[in-house]
Formats: sequence, structure tokens, C-alpha cells
Amino acid sequence: MRFEGSQTYVATDDLKIAVNASVTLERPLLVKGEPGTGKTVLAIEVARALGLPLLEWHIKSTTKAVQGLYEYDAVTRLRDSQLGDERVKDVRNYIKRGRLWEAFAHEGKCVLLIDEIDKADIEFPNDLLQELDRMEFFVPETGETVKARERPVVIITSNNEKELPDAFLRRCFFHYIRFPEEETMRAIVDVHFPGIQERLVSEALKVFFDMRKVPGLKKKPSTSELLDWLKLLVSDGMDAEALRSRDPSKLIPPLHGALLKNEQDIQLFERLAFLARREQRG
Repeated sequence: MRFEGSQTYVATDDLKIAVNASVTLERPLLVKGEPGTGKTVLAIEVARALGLPLLEWHIKSTTKAVQGLYEYDAVTRLRDSQLGDERVKDVRNYIKRGRLWEAFAHEGKCVLLIDEIDKADIEFPNDLLQELDRMEFFVPETGETVKARERPVVIITSNNEKELPDAFLRRCFFHYIRFPEEETMRAIVDVHFPGIQERLVSEALKVFFDMRKVPGLKKKPSTSELLDWLKLLVSDGMDAEALRSRDPSKLIPPLHGALLKNEQDIQLFERLAFLARREQRG
């Protein structure tokens, strides 16, 4: 099995190498990068390209590692026992499989996405070390050991919100998705908007990359936000001339809500526009 990208996902050569190295080594692929650079979509496209089913485990700040294995509903079992329910005789009736268990029990190979692992508690990655390394875990309630029938392709994403433990990093193949250069970004745009006006794309990319260079920007616009912005520009019939304007009063581009996502950044551009107008008058 080799990943060569897909018709709907532009993968750089180093990203393809990373995915295929992870599959060959049978180690989790840890993917970092700015939010909106396609880390989560990568797992979807890898599964599609390799013809494998995808299991997704989206991590929250309250997620515990054991939830990826299973959850034992002791409260419901106690209630059922008080009601004389026959189901209480088999503890398996009260065990809910997690995504890791589902991946281990899957018939044939599958892709397991562990999305935004850095959102969880710092101990979360360490709590998964043995399970991801040995591809097995023990269930005390039933006395059984769950072993992977076939080692899944594991893709783990991180937005770098917190450092991950060294012991965890040693067990992964690491890849950092660099922010796309203009040529790669054009290819991404072409995939999502075939036949879009070339002049509009050129001007939009110029505005987009200029915005990312502004010092003091709290959140730089991402690839996914650029695509949203282009969709709105096309929908509103915006042309390249509207973006090419160098009017100081229009430093903030049209439909900027798709690109700027907090009031501090909007205020920053408003201040820059004010300074530009004052300089022009002077």
C-alpha cells in the first residue's frame, strides 16, 4: 500500500514520504502544523486512497485515554440489578467499545485518526503508550486481553498547543506540514475550484499572503479560510479589480470575516488603514 495523494488532496512529496514511511514502519504518524493546513483531512484522504475504512477519535479537553479503549457503565448495571434485570449477569452488556478497541477488532486493515491529541491532559499521550506500541490492552472487568487482528494505520494530529512527552514522540513517525507556498496553494485552489478565474486567484493570493505577513497578527488566515473566502468572492461575483484596489481606506479586503477571526486583528488592519490615510494626506 502506497499513498500518492488524491484528486481532491494536494500532498507534497515530503508528506507522501512521511505517510508511506509510517505505513511501512507500522508506527503512528504524528502530524503537526498550523490549524487549517489539512491535517485532519489527510487521514480521510489516506483512507480513501488506500481503500481502507476510517475510524475517527476526536479529542476534547475532557477526553481520557481509557475512553479510547472502552467505558464501563457501572451505574446502569447497578440500577438494572436493583430492577432484577437478567442482563446484569453478563458484564459485557455494560461495556462500550472505544475507537481503539473498534480498530483492533476490525476485520482487515483500517485507518485510525486520533485528532488534536494536544487538546487533552498532558498525561493522555503517555496513557496510550503501551496500547499503541503493543497493539493490545487488558480489560479487568471481563478478564480478557484485546489484541489487534491487524495493525491499523494510525494518524495523530496536533496543533502544537502543548508539548508532547518524549516517550510518546519516540514511538511515532513525525511530520510537520509547512504552510503551503504560493505554487502549492494555487494547486490546492485549482483542486477545489476548477475553472476559477486566474486573475481573481492571483489577486486573492497576493492579498492573502500579504495579510499573513502583517506583524502583530494574532491569528494568521489559514488554507481552509482562504478557500472559504474564494468561495464567497466567486458567489458574490467579485472580480480581480475589486481586490487590486490600493485605496488606503480599503486595506481590509472585502468579505474579510472569512479571513480575520478576532476583533484584535480587525482593529489592527483598521489602524493600518488610518495610518495609511493620514500618510497620504500628509
